[in-house]
Amino acid sequence: MINSHHLEIMKIYEDIRTKEQDSLRKRRAEIEAKLPEVIEIESTIGKLCIQMSLNALRNLESREEYLREVKENITTLRMEKSELLVSHGYSMDYLELKYHCSKCKDTGFLGKEKCTCYKQKLVKIYYTNSDLSSLLQKNNFDNFNLNYYSSINNGPERFSPRENIENIVSKAWGFIKNFNTSDENLLFYGNSGTGKTFLSHCIAKELLDKGYFVVYKTSEDLIKSLKEIKFNGNLELEEHLINCDLLIIDDLGTEMSSDFSKTELFNLLNGKLLKGKKMLVSTNYALDGLTTMYSERITSRLIGNFDLFKFYGNDIRLQKKMA
Repeated sequence: MINSHHLEIMKIYEDIRTKEQDSLRKRRAEIEAKLPEVIEIESTIGKLCIQMSLNALRNLESREEYLREVKENITTLRMEKSELLVSHGYSMDYLELKYHCSKCKDTGFLGKEKCTCYKQKLVKIYYTNSDLSSLLQKNNFDNFNLNYYSSINNGPERFSPRENIENIVSKAWGFIKNFNTSDENLLFYGNSGTGKTFLSHCIAKELLDKGYFVVYKTSEDLIKSLKEIKFNGNLELEEHLINCDLLIIDDLGTEMSSDFSKTELFNLLNGKLLKGKKMLVSTNYALDGLTTMYSERITSRLIGNFDLFKFYGNDIRLQKKMA
């Protein structure tokens, strides 16, 4: 599926180039019919450019002076062409190929590196084709209801569930606002039904809407992806997991535990931390439960490199059923 995204994006670029080249041909035909002198000027400029290139290689005594004169002639002709176009109601660049992206000229690449416009197209396609597309239509900040959290503090916590979630939501907005400039990772932990996954979706939607590449995986799906990378050599999938702007790992601890899953999970966490790529992890386990389930290498990275947010309160799923 990942490779098909690349092929789809390349087809988009091809269609863009074809469309713009067709548009240019139509504009040229229009100018040729209405202002043939502009086309004649272009032809003259082309001939002068060829002459200049050929004579630049020759050992002429007056080569520098000749090249200077030709360049001046070309500049004068270009000015005449622009004045003709503008005086007849056309823009100066009317006969130039238009690019949707001036940086990569609608190729998707700057050398061997993917252009930012490639990444934006990938985000759009991935978002549309992923499970997130339908989820985020309802799981977003517009539908985040603080009223599910009690303002009464009956437990051992310092703040009421309402005060706690208000603080977490505020931190989430800060994470979104400062996404480009901070090195924060988020760990949401606490009982099931307290809004961890919902808030993860809210953050994902905001960042996706801003053009960031967000990959969402349940821990079980993540292990399946890591097996695909390890045993089938899916390098593109590996690149997506490592280089996405935000990797969301939901329900950590529900995956089938094995030496493989623990080793590859550590490698992924460590790899993203080394690259400075952000993560958001949610789990129903308490922190001491994580230390029991996972190795010290994993828990030290989760606890040491993530901002920790405890979710608590009454089960929202039960509240919705009883409403």
